[in-house]
Amino acid sequence: MVGEVRIKHGRNGQTSFCIVDAQSVKNTDTAKTKGFDAGKMVSGIKRHMAVDTQGLPHALLVTTANVTDREGALAMFGNAKGNLSKVVKVLVDGGYSGEKFAQSVKELIGAEVQVAKRNELHTFAVIPQRWVVERSFAWLEKCRRLWKNCERKINTSLQFVVLAFISLLIKRLLTGSKQIITAFAFFMRLEYLIIVFFCQIRF
Repeated sequence: MVGEVRIKHGRNGQTSFCIVDAQSVKNTDTAKTKGFDAGKMVSGIKRHMAVDTQGLPHALLVTTANVTDREGALAMFGNAKGNLSKVVKVLVDGGYSGEKFAQSVKELIGAEVQVAKRNELHTFAVIPQRWVVERSFAWLEKCRRLWKNCERKINTSLQFVVLAFISLLIKRLLTGSKQIITAFAFFMRLEYLIIVFFCQIRF
């Protein structure tokens, strides 16, 4: 569905450039799985995301918060090799720096890692292009269920993130011509995904 939105906006279905980041999210008392992110002092989960320049997700992963950004990103790349097969450059922040990480990314998806460091700008400023992935995290936080992690299982947390992005993508696809046909096709697809999703949940 991400590819269809990109094509509608005059782009290739698969991106050649990704921006990667992670977001630590606090657990509520109903959540069962958690870890502790010592850097951000957050007890809960961590959402890892790779987006294109439009902020659309091409890879997603949810882990416990104690998993480092680098470890989570590599696991995410490993799970989404098909979506990232045409990526040639990955933009990250200083938390992903290191030759070992860059080499692992090269081996997994064949992409070059570019590290954007705030201290190299010599002034307080928004890191170029990094704001795109922050905006994608902000889109998720508009969903009441996602402002904290309320889910007992990690996979359930991931599926709710996926559903939030599906909703966003459908709204973008409905903009423009042939809305009735497009709406019917994609709401049928959404209904199927929701049914599959709830069948997988084990309370």
